[in-house]
Amino acid sequence: MFEPAQLAAVLIAGAATAGVILRPFGWREAIFAVAGALALVLPGLISPAQALAAVLRGRDVYLFLAGMMILAELARRERVFDWSAAMAARLARGSARRLFDLVFLTGVVVTALLSNDATAVVLTPAVYAAARATRADPMPGLYACAFVANAASFLLPISNPANLVLFGAHIPALWPWIVWFGLPSLLALGATWGVMRLVFRRALAAPIVAHVPRPALALPGKLAALGIGLACAILLATSALGGPLGLATFIAGVLAAALVLVAGKSSPLPLLQGVSWSVIPLVAGLFVLVAGLESAGVVALLSDALTGLAEKAPRGTGFGAGLLLALASNLMNNLPAGLLAASAAPAGLVPPAITGALLVGVDLGPNMSITGSLATILWLIAIRREGLNVTVFAFLKIGLLVTVPALMTALIAVVLLAPTG
Repeated sequence: MFEPAQLAAVLIAGAATAGVILRPFGWREAIFAVAGALALVLPGLISPAQALAAVLRGRDVYLFLAGMMILAELARRERVFDWSAAMAARLARGSARRLFDLVFLTGVVVTALLSNDATAVVLTPAVYAAARATRADPMPGLYACAFVANAASFLLPISNPANLVLFGAHIPALWPWIVWFGLPSLLALGATWGVMRLVFRRALAAPIVAHVPRPALALPGKLAALGIGLACAILLATSALGGPLGLATFIAGVLAAALVLVAGKSSPLPLLQGVSWSVIPLVAGLFVLVAGLESAGVVALLSDALTGLAEKAPRGTGFGAGLLLALASNLMNNLPAGLLAASAAPAGLVPPAITGALLVGVDLGPNMSITGSLATILWLIAIRREGLNVTVFAFLKIGLLVTVPALMTALIAVVLLAPTG
């Protein structure tokens, strides 16, 4: 049984997490995460030193998020992805199936190189614009943005902030990562694409406009594309060398933005104002909430259970843990679920099969529900701005069909391919 103070920490963490997911009164998610953190510190359930240590644990993640958000906002402002989507519409040549395939492929590239949140925030409105230009049903392409944002998010180490959270300082370098996660990623993407093509077969059989005007990308847009390309090269090189991805991502974002702003003699303020900075205190607050659960003994219980099972059957334990984390991510969002998993099963202290399976669970698992990940929440906000909406049950119906085969195949592959050391 929990002591009263431990029970209070659990209840506060649960209430704050529910606030992040449900957003009562329409308040930003960060408000509930920070309020929950303060509710732990002020009555002394955790000490200020513990809270500060928890916040500092996420410094690499904050830098990663800041750099990625700068790159994504730069691409949005300079219409780089609008241009890419328009080119996809032109290349589709009157085929809705071909347009869907091009959108899916573009989403894979954007997610792999700029993170899943960039796909949700920036590519979604561009895909809607391409569908409108070709008079195509927008929903297949929009759903593709949502699902590929998570399905491709373990293709590279830089594809999802959760990758940094789960592995921390033990994140594999680029080539070992590809050897381990490359095939599982391709299997997940193949299953996602195949099921989506089947689900939307009727919409994709309808004709669309074939003659789309050739898009023009202005000089600032070309510079932004160049800057983003250079940023991607820096990130891939850093990952290959095993360097800190957070700092490299932040520097790459700043350099890309500086290239465009200096060339265009523009003020950085509009760019900075367009970045959703509230994501950083949201993640910091979640780190503190997890520290509260550590103090309550919840993390120790989970860690002991995993350690005991891992000694007997590491691969089987990894598969089961990945499934459980996928379910938990849909029930409580993958941000707090991932942080909790990272604390209960620190990379380097549990077998790689468990860490890898947990990564798949927290990256791919959230595709089942519309509130499963930050990327899908951002996607929902993006389509609502276009006057569209998707209900919880409508998303769940398709999400289960798409996610279950992708998740099962990816988990099996990740566990089997896990390093033995």
